[in-house]
Amino acid sequence: MAPLPIPAGTEPQGSEPPRAAPAAHVVPLTALTRRAASTPATLELWAGVQLPGLVPADALQRLARRALHYTPRVSLEPPDGLLLEVQGSLHLFAGVAGLRRFLTEECRRLGVASVLAFAPTPLAALALARAGRPHAVLDAAQLVGQLAALPLTTLRWPEDVLGRLGRCGVRTIGAALRLPRGGFARRFGTAQLATLDALTGRSRDLRTAFRARVRFRRRHELLFELENHQAILAALAPLIAELGAFLTERQCSLLELECRLEHRHAPPTCCVLRLAAPLADAQHLAALLAERLEKLSLAEPVRGCELRTAALVPQRPDSLQLWQPGEHGGSLSSEASGLIERLRARLGEEAIHGLMLLEGHRPEKAWGKTAPPADTGGRPAPRGRTARRLPPASRRPLWLLPAPRSLTVRDGLPRRRGPLRLIGEPERIETGWWDGEEIARDYYIAADSHGVLLWVFRERQAPHGWYLHGVFG
Repeated sequence: MAPLPIPAGTEPQGSEPPRAAPAAHVVPLTALTRRAASTPATLELWAGVQLPGLVPADALQRLARRALHYTPRVSLEPPDGLLLEVQGSLHLFAGVAGLRRFLTEECRRLGVASVLAFAPTPLAALALARAGRPHAVLDAAQLVGQLAALPLTTLRWPEDVLGRLGRCGVRTIGAALRLPRGGFARRFGTAQLATLDALTGRSRDLRTAFRARVRFRRRHELLFELENHQAILAALAPLIAELGAFLTERQCSLLELECRLEHRHAPPTCCVLRLAAPLADAQHLAALLAERLEKLSLAEPVRGCELRTAALVPQRPDSLQLWQPGEHGGSLSSEASGLIERLRARLGEEAIHGLMLLEGHRPEKAWGKTAPPADTGGRPAPRGRTARRLPPASRRPLWLLPAPRSLTVRDGLPRRRGPLRLIGEPERIETGWWDGEEIARDYYIAADSHGVLLWVFRERQAPHGWYLHGVFG
């Protein structure tokens, strides 16, 4: 066993003095600075892809999605550049040469020309590719030498900055790097100096990662035409099972599913299934889709079918809430969401709606229809801009008649199954003069002979009629 080290200053008396350490190798401070500055660059290797010429609008996005097969770190440089950090992918694709071959083949498949360059910093790789030099600079010590001869136009600085540098005789990256840093920053801006630092690895160059939108789209061509509802569902079953596996693998849920049924001559029949809460259960999706398809009338037999999803949302596992649904911001229960979805599938989208409060004092104009409330995953639903404070429950009933119903009057008091007994003070509402639907009413809470509470009002203008407008529960 190796002896324990003795702390300094605790050597035993009479022990032999320690021998002098060998002379250390002295490294100049400038060399240490250069080594520290180049350390981040040596840990990364970036591939810069330049698409010369006229590039289609979606070519860069499609190439970025293909590039995600080789590395998760992909960054867009619109309108014609792409960056990939490939240090961890080299051993998977036979090194730089193999990776260059794969990326060039991907560009060829998309029908675009490309120039690829590799360097320890992203901006250096992009500058080499823009200059048309498909080099692979693997050693950070050689980076400045490879960049020195490149024109400053590869950095795409503003035209006025390039013009002023050109009048000073500075037209290459090497000439710009030889200028004093302080004077360069004062004359041409700190942004350009920061670009040079990122180019040579003196500072980190953080790039925004590209994230492809995750969607599901599968198509099934049929060998023969289908007319039966059950046969169409059987043809869709493999697609729904594949959709369930797709959502499980990515831990995602969907809120909207589109089913397209194709015909020989007629346009495709579209069936859109909108959900009240995020869902990833394939069996539940199949049941809801069957309900919707049963209500469709097809123009022609079906020759093909396709499933498409809108944007997916992260899947949240079910958990019990502290508050019951509707209490203190408690979310909707899964039973409520399932009921809304089944009613939509059977009755149609327009038959199911929610209610929202509007800014208005007239009872018939104080509410409106909206989409059914969606599951918020346990978070309180946000209050809309049109929401307002509810009146006291004792003053306004939840059940309003479609239109006020006239009441008979005897001795100046309203009657309904006998005389009505007015309770409390009236609530006066005078409003609506700006839109031609002006009202002037005094509302009362009234009780009939059976103890039912009613909401009645008396018009303030002649002939001062009495009307029933609502019933309290």
